[in-house]
Amino acid sequence: MSFKYSVAISNAIGDIARTFCMNADEGVMLGWDDLRYFLTVGRTGSTLAAAKMLRVNQTTVARRISGLEEATGLVLFERRRAGYALTPAGAALVDQAEAVERAADGFADAAAAQTREAHGVVRLSTVEIYAATLLTPLLGELRAAHPGVRIELDTSEVKRDLAAGEADVALRAGQPPEDGGLAGRRIGPDPWTLYCSRSYAEAHGVPRTMTELAKHPIVGGGGDYVWPMYRRWLQRLGLEDAVVFEHGSATGLLAAVRAGVGMAVLPSLVADRDPELVQVVAAPDTDRMELWLLTHERVRHAPRVRAVMDFLGERLQAQARERVAAPAPAIAI
Repeated sequence: MSFKYSVAISNAIGDIARTFCMNADEGVMLGWDDLRYFLTVGRTGSTLAAAKMLRVNQTTVARRISGLEEATGLVLFERRRAGYALTPAGAALVDQAEAVERAADGFADAAAAQTREAHGVVRLSTVEIYAATLLTPLLGELRAAHPGVRIELDTSEVKRDLAAGEADVALRAGQPPEDGGLAGRRIGPDPWTLYCSRSYAEAHGVPRTMTELAKHPIVGGGGDYVWPMYRRWLQRLGLEDAVVFEHGSATGLLAAVRAGVGMAVLPSLVADRDPELVQVVAAPDTDRMELWLLTHERVRHAPRVRAVMDFLGERLQAQARERVAAPAPAIAI
């Protein structure tokens, strides 16, 4: 089995080398490390964040990217003051590089499977709204696929320290992780913005201007994880006076919106998949909120953790692509 994945990695690297217009006979070769640096900088948008994830210094990352560009003869990243952005040439190569990553991950999986079956407790940390809407529907299927794994689902709003072993796996929303030693998968973009129910929209209409929006009831709160950011967002838009009551959790916000009580901010990865919800305010292009499935380097190759990471990673990424097609909101901020 490991030989199969070795061949897959070799073939995938050969494919991307040909895409880079290189000739292996001329002695120019690519390794998985080259592509690992390329993908990490592309995902995090900076050499500093990539260095923290890869546990190397920033100079090493910048040097490896420059070396890859020199070897390929392509400008893969645009250097900006805010960080690194993929050029069209770089973006066109992401799929091939990710194919190598999958083959490498497959090799690690095969090696782990030959040592022992996935077995034991995996402590999974996330906030309640993600647990209820994204994770819980998958747990039965996860149990069937890996009966030796027992999930302990922690929905505390306290951010668990993966490095200290407070959890094995975490599903988190935020900016690309910069904590040293973390490894994981980007599930997809997940900006939070304002939604109402379809029944509410039919009964009261969807506001088309900020003036109209201020006349609609807004549900505040969402708990310590959500409310501080949510409240500042409402204050910035002059909407805090429209709050009619506060709920103590983000799951409560979702329940209130579904019940037609009013409008509230919700994670778009959850709300955009629900045909009964309507986006009222477009998420700004500058919002880089993303959903990440994370673990720590010290446990990432443990079969029980790898089984959970692979299973949830694949299915959550598939869910992130299944957004309900809907008209763009009239209000943009």
